Amino acid sequence: MYLIVIAWAYVTLMMAVAEATSPNGTVLGAIITFGMYGLLPMGILVYILGTPSRKRAIKASEAAEQAAYDEAQRKAEADTAHPADIAQPAGESTLPDAGSEAPAATAVGAAVAVRKEP
Repeated sequence: MYLIVIAWAYVTLMMAVAEATSPNGTVLGAIITFGMYGLLPMGILVYILGTPSRKRAIKASEAAEQAAYDEAQRKAEADTAHPADIAQPAGESTLPDAGSEAPAATAVGAAVAVRKEP
């Protein structure tokens, strides 16, 4: 990929030099030639061809962050483990609310059934 970019930069630089040194050319024309024929297409090419490597880098950093988070959670669970929890097999508990779930309740704004008095 970089070989293409270097070669195209050389070609457009030579075009710009020819524009600047020709009797009818100007330095402003050389700058515009280098920018429009060189830098703009090269920037687009590098962006498009660099997309797969950017995606790989993003996935690798996300995987590293997830692994660090998982390790921190394992250490936190190991530090806060109770002896009663360690003696029980995984997934079983004698505590009534071992899952740390909220008790069942009515939803906010839901109608509560009321019984009529006889």
